[in-house]
Amino acid sequence: MIRSAVVDDVPALYAMVRELAEYEKALDEVRASEEQFREALFGERPAAFAHIAETDEGEVAGFALWFLNFSTWRGVHGIYLEDLYVRPELRGGGHGKALLRELARICVARGYERLEWSVLNWNTPSINFYESLGARPQDEWTVYRLTDEALVELGS
Repeated sequence: MIRSAVVDDVPALYAMVRELAEYEKALDEVRASEEQFREALFGERPAAFAHIAETDEGEVAGFALWFLNFSTWRGVHGIYLEDLYVRPELRGGGHGKALLRELARICVARGYERLEWSVLNWNTPSINFYESLGARPQDEWTVYRLTDEALVELGS
């Protein structure tokens, strides 16, 4: 079952983000707090959205956290999937595909023309999964990021 996240899901979302960061060998980079998640997802002006995958027994199996982007070439919004995560012991049960299917459904219903995300180059299981759904890598693009001191220096 896939459903929109509710404020009571914040502790589970936060825990799974930490699990994902650990899997990606980057737990030390997690600086976010549950309160920040609560504000971003359920505050006065939500800037991010989340869906929860549950087992038949109502156990939280995984999540998708996303936000809107915009294509200047197509002139419409799209969804950028920031994180997709299914707990390891529940993988293979269709939860990840169901989460992506729900985001694709939202795109189609709202007239969005893109569903995009990034994947680590070494994450072969995820790459194989995404390609099995028809997703294709955008090899001609390289993601750049400004953070920490470089961001402060440029923005000062």
